Amino acid sequence: MTWREVLGRLRAWRRRDVLDRELADDMLAHVQAIAEEFARQGMSRDEALSAARRQVGNLTAIREQSRAYWGFPWIENLRRDVRYAARGLRRSPGFTVTAVLTLGLGIGANAAMFGVIDRLMFRPFPLLRDQGTVHRVYLQTTIDGRTNSNSTFPYTRYKDLQRESRQFSEFAALSEWRMGVGTVGEDVVVRQVAGVSASLFAFFDAPPVLGRYFTAAEDSLPGGALVAVLSHEVWRTAFSAGDVIGRALKIGSLTYTIIGVAPRGFAGAFSGKTPELFVPITTIPANLGPWNVQTYYTNYQWDWTDVLIRRKPGVSVAAASADLTHAYIRSRSAARLINPRVMADSLVHPAAIAGAARIAAGPGAGLESKVLLWVLGVAGIVLLIACASVANLMLARVMRRRREITVRLALGVSRQRLAFQVTVESLMVAVLGCATGILVAQWGGSAIRGLLLPEGSRFSLIDDWRTLSVALFCALTCTLLTTLAPVFAATRTDLAAALKSGARDGGFRRSPTQVALLVTQVSLSVILLVGAALFVQSVRNARAVPLGYDARPVLEVRADFRGIVSGDSATVVAAARLIAAARALPGVRSASFVNSGLFATNTAELRVQGIDSVASLGRFNLQIASPDFFDVMQTRILRGRGLLDSDRRGTPRVAVVSDAMGRALWPGKDPIGQCFRVGLGSGANVDAAPCTTVVGVSENTTQQRLGDDARFMYYLPVDQIVPGALSTVLLRMEGAEAGSQVERIRRALTREMPGDGFVVVRPLQEVVDNQIRSWRLGATMFVAFGALALVVAIVGLYGMISYNVAGRMHELGVRAALGAEPARLIRLVVGNSVSLTCIGVAIGLVLALGASRWVEPLLFRHSATDLATYIGVGTSMLVVSVIASLVPAVRASRADPSMALRAE
Repeated sequence: MTWREVLGRLRAWRRRDVLDRELADDMLAHVQAIAEEFARQGMSRDEALSAARRQVGNLTAIREQSRAYWGFPWIENLRRDVRYAARGLRRSPGFTVTAVLTLGLGIGANAAMFGVIDRLMFRPFPLLRDQGTVHRVYLQTTIDGRTNSNSTFPYTRYKDLQRESRQFSEFAALSEWRMGVGTVGEDVVVRQVAGVSASLFAFFDAPPVLGRYFTAAEDSLPGGALVAVLSHEVWRTAFSAGDVIGRALKIGSLTYTIIGVAPRGFAGAFSGKTPELFVPITTIPANLGPWNVQTYYTNYQWDWTDVLIRRKPGVSVAAASADLTHAYIRSRSAARLINPRVMADSLVHPAAIAGAARIAAGPGAGLESKVLLWVLGVAGIVLLIACASVANLMLARVMRRRREITVRLALGVSRQRLAFQVTVESLMVAVLGCATGILVAQWGGSAIRGLLLPEGSRFSLIDDWRTLSVALFCALTCTLLTTLAPVFAATRTDLAAALKSGARDGGFRRSPTQVALLVTQVSLSVILLVGAALFVQSVRNARAVPLGYDARPVLEVRADFRGIVSGDSATVVAAARLIAAARALPGVRSASFVNSGLFATNTAELRVQGIDSVASLGRFNLQIASPDFFDVMQTRILRGRGLLDSDRRGTPRVAVVSDAMGRALWPGKDPIGQCFRVGLGSGANVDAAPCTTVVGVSENTTQQRLGDDARFMYYLPVDQIVPGALSTVLLRMEGAEAGSQVERIRRALTREMPGDGFVVVRPLQEVVDNQIRSWRLGATMFVAFGALALVVAIVGLYGMISYNVAGRMHELGVRAALGAEPARLIRLVVGNSVSLTCIGVAIGLVLALGASRWVEPLLFRHSATDLATYIGVGTSMLVVSVIASLVPAVRASRADPSMALRAE
């Protein structure tokens, strides 16, 4: 069609009413002229008019053909089909609401999950330049077939990789910390502080909105310049978007000068909470403690740095990883010169990988990332169930309109037109479902975002084109999936057989497609319910693990003395004042110093007579604590004694060991009185260390990783190791829960801090809960989506049975007339539902069993083939099918025999 023809059709379309009247007048005049000619030949007027009409042909067809040249017929057809579909949906509000809500829940669940997981794993960092060439470095070691990946390593190793590699144009180091920011007392706010190398900013197209970024000269060794860049959000909220350049700001224990403000949205390359301040990474060690300043760039003992790299043009990812591996091996050789105990490369098989910039998508991704990917797949299954349910409803709707479709086909409507009308109706339902899904994802998905995204992360799905694209794609997929079966049913109607049958045709035939869709819904729902049950049991197993302590009534207090050198007399006085004030607070039962909280890894080199390598037995975790520690944690002393106030510097060193550690180091012997040596401090000579005598054996505690069978712990008295120098205090509160006391304790203890020091308080139970987060996440999401799938399956089952009962009312009336009891009719309908459900349950259980080998690693001490779980889910699904079919069954039992007989 040429442009001239298109313009002509547009002009004619604007005048189509006038042209239609003119055509009608012309055709009438033409018929009358021919009729007059026949009349002159001797025909009567009526005969002449009939002969003229026969000669001209079908006037309606001629007018339709003419109208086709006055515009665009497909637009007219679409407009009529939309109006027809809208009237049909409006006349069936129950069907419309059910179908739209079903699709809306499926689309909304997928949009919400994709929006969250996209931010955690797939989306490039905001403002990142040439994102395809940027990677994070992951270091791997493989020992006895087990590969360990880590994205965090010493700053010294970062410098080694930068010096030894050749395939990269840019390197950047980064780390993140929670530090107090402000001046004095209550004005101090704990913020996310990013320590980054000056080279990081070159990775982004993000010029500062105010001031400048720090330079390489300000990020030099051994300690960089005390300058800081604010995030746009902090500049706007904390500083009212004012002129802040040159202002002094205390960050941690050091005073920095503000030199710039980052643009809106700039987050660096951090996957967690967006950093609120950026400082030179070379200033971080001095901020954390003076003992780090001269060693952080020369030793390999402190893992605290992540590395971002950019490949040179033309360098493949494989070549980049090979280059990094070579540099990593060279770095290990340098580390071996400092510490000869670094394991040989032939034993650990070192490798370096240029991996995904987001840690959650990299080789070091943890269990939570794997669970999230499964949850995304689960959301997709929910969408398939929703599509099957709606397709079943629409198919049943088409089957009920079989007489109407037959009549329309008999009157000359093409099957293509019927298919197009059904497609338009499905598309309207999908569009309404998409709009509903976006609303569900936006407002109803806040719980998902709060559960999965870092604290403080906020985003709107309506403004997110990637998530909106996924929602639209889901809507189009739903249109396709929900249209196939109804279109097939509408266009494959046997016209002759349908015309012969009438309203009294009692032989209602259930569509095989309906059965297949229903079985699909049930089987997919069973898979999700099995997954939900398995994760719920994993959470129960994790909660049932004997921890060896009671963390619920305990608060963890971390003190930041801000500028007071740790270990000097001022720190000792401040720490003593802090713990004394804590013990005096109402509601505090006992208090203890510790060198670290739960699940922190603190190790030292050990020597035990008769054992060549203690490290070969496993990891031995160290806790330095004051005497009240065992009372605070409620950890039982099984034999001997605990730590005492008399265990001070100058007295023989003592230790309490866990029962597992005692059995591992001195099998068959009583650990009490045994001696071992502990190499404390960087570069300490463990052979020259004094003998530490075991004075007590405690119950086993979980302080390394939940689920570890070998829980090797030992406890040293704080006054023998670092007298008064610890800044972490554990408080045991009266009552079962401590969470409600956090703010009161924080305010009271902050007033006791010297100068502008402050404390951070959190319930210790939060640390324990974080250990089961991945299993709790899997249980929560599987249960939520499983319940949603179950509801959708119930709706689909109820809808199909209801439509079938409505189609079989004549048959049921005949049965009742022939003497069938209402109870028999109820059993007939319910049995039909249960038989279909049994097929779906069997298929679902088989599929779940097939997927069990991939699910097993995600569970905690629970088999993915647990027979009780499978039986319970199958039984529950059968009960649900009975409940869903009761209402249609009762309606079937009330079939009127007289109506069936009158039809006969």
